[in-house]
Amino acid sequence: MSRAGAGQSGSFALSLAEFAQQATEAIDASVREIIIEVGTSLIRMSPVGNPEIWAQNAVATQYNKAVDDHNSALREDPANLTKGGRLKKGRKLNDGMDIIAPEGYVGGRFRANWHISLGVVESVTFDEVDPSGAETVAALVAAMSDFTVGQMAYIINNLPYAIPLEFGHSIQAPGGMVRVTVARFQQIVLEAIRNNQV
Repeated sequence: MSRAGAGQSGSFALSLAEFAQQATEAIDASVREIIIEVGTSLIRMSPVGNPEIWAQNAVATQYNKAVDDHNSALREDPANLTKGGRLKKGRKLNDGMDIIAPEGYVGGRFRANWHISLGVVESVTFDEVDPSGAETVAALVAAMSDFTVGQMAYIINNLPYAIPLEFGHSIQAPGGMVRVTVARFQQIVLEAIRNNQV
């Protein structure tokens, strides 16, 4: 007994093929979004050298804060202020200690050393600095433009102080960057899936 329409493809088969294509694109987009968010999180949370909080500058930082606190306390007494609201001449402490950093030091090398590698674990480091992390995030996004599900993506930072920073060496990131991002991973995945639903 033959069935009417057997062996013919119609709009139902075409709809399934279209859905399969959309689903594949949504999966690729979701995984790209997850990797970009993980990388962005690592970059954003990475500490940037701040000489004011370095141990060698602790005394200078405390002294400068004490001077600032003293001047702020003077401003609270109207007798110390001019009619324009400024401290009267001779009352303000104009003192401070210099914060010391190596000559030419610019923070942001650690942030600039996060990079994505597709398929292989690279062991490179970079001399560039990126205090804001914007250039590093842009490079990550650009590198992910050709990514498809099935490829291995590695987010790497090969600087020798990456592991100490991850385990609390910096007061800017006491919980690290990788561990905090891993703790948010399920939330990142669910958000990417919501953003790329078919």
